Amino acid sequence: MEQEEQRKIIHLDMDAFYASVEQRDNPELRGRPVAVGGSRQRGVVAAASYEARLFGVRSAMASSVALRRCPELVFVKPRFDVYKAISQQIRAIFAEYTPLIEPLSLDEAYLDVTTNLKNIASATRIAQQIRAEIKAQTQLTASAGVSYNKFLAKLASDHQKPDGLFVIKPEEGLKFVEALAVGQFHGIGKVTAAKMNQLGIFTGLDLRQQSEAFLRQHFGKAGGYYYAIARAEDHRPVVADRLRKSVGSETTFEQDLTLPEELTTGLQPCVEDVWAYCEKAGTLGRTVTVKVKYTDFQQITRSRSYLGPITSKAIIEQTSNELVSALLPLAKGVRLLGVSLSNLDTNEPPAAGRQLALPF
Repeated sequence: MEQEEQRKIIHLDMDAFYASVEQRDNPELRGRPVAVGGSRQRGVVAAASYEARLFGVRSAMASSVALRRCPELVFVKPRFDVYKAISQQIRAIFAEYTPLIEPLSLDEAYLDVTTNLKNIASATRIAQQIRAEIKAQTQLTASAGVSYNKFLAKLASDHQKPDGLFVIKPEEGLKFVEALAVGQFHGIGKVTAAKMNQLGIFTGLDLRQQSEAFLRQHFGKAGGYYYAIARAEDHRPVVADRLRKSVGSETTFEQDLTLPEELTTGLQPCVEDVWAYCEKAGTLGRTVTVKVKYTDFQQITRSRSYLGPITSKAIIEQTSNELVSALLPLAKGVRLLGVSLSNLDTNEPPAAGRQLALPF
């Protein structure tokens, strides 16, 4: 554990990223509740401004539900090319400080600054400088969490959003975790939190009092992870440009999706995240997989493989939509959608003139 406590990890998270970009670029939207997403009747909210969140509007919510909660809500069509360009601009700022950058999405990343390119001893100072540079270059705000492992850094960045900076020092980790409700832990969703509550586990302290055997008995392999984070332990390194077998993104929706148009809209952010990773890592894949979890938690996957590498986002998007369309008509609502790309090949970066991928 001593080695873990010497690490200096920053988790950077842009505040209401998509919505904030739209408010920045259109002064008429500033101070107003904004939702980035599909049409009011059939769409899904991809992002909500903080003004909209005051009314209970959240990402992954059906647009019709969002409008009922906030009749003054302004819907804006997503501009993923713009978001991706800004994301690359922000990552260039990160790269001035450390090569150890692990992006989680367009608006979120871990940085290991234990040793850094500017020889700054204080991770807190680095986080302050990065946030200031982001604000100066993009006119957008970012929240940052600083700690000695990834789990705590993520918790810290959520602690004072928006436009916040929070630090959890090595001697503070255990106390910070024990006071949290288990539902606030990164990696513990609503269903798992409810199951823990049924077992009498409500806080981090309650969780720490359970044996690892007990947690594995009730939660399987995840029990080992819960046992560790209850003790503020997380041994995962920040890994940049790691060799991966697959890359995926998924969204859990606050309201179940029931219409074909909602499924199409719900898949789009997942496709964007997957392709953004492929472009950054210079990797291509041959198999598209769609994951669907229904309202009763039944989960299914559907895949399609191609003879050659998939060379465009459009192919991933079209394939994902076709795989989901094959499940229509829906017999029950959909609470989660995911898209992944596997059979990755980092030796075949996108190149002009490559033959179009053909399915088996």
